[in-house]
Amino acid sequence: MNKLLSCEFNIDTGNVECRFADGTMISIDCDVVEDTIDGTLPFVRVRTELDWLIYNAPREYVQLVLNGGLNAYLKNSR
Repeated sequence: MNKLLSCEFNIDTGNVECRFADGTMISIDCDVVEDTIDGTLPFVRVRTELDWLIYNAPREYVQLVLNGGLNAYLKNSR
């Protein structure tokens, strides 16, 4: 995978769908990602941050998920 061309949340499937310049397409199941989040973090805060990312910054959400930085991001937010 290389340059991310498009990325948007599909409310019907609950997935963030991405297309890369090399033709690769991925669909990230947000429920599965949520299940992998560190359980010691406050659920309401985590849910609020994830929802904000998914709806307002899906590209950043995907980059955090693919690079393994989502837990660190959530720990450092607010």
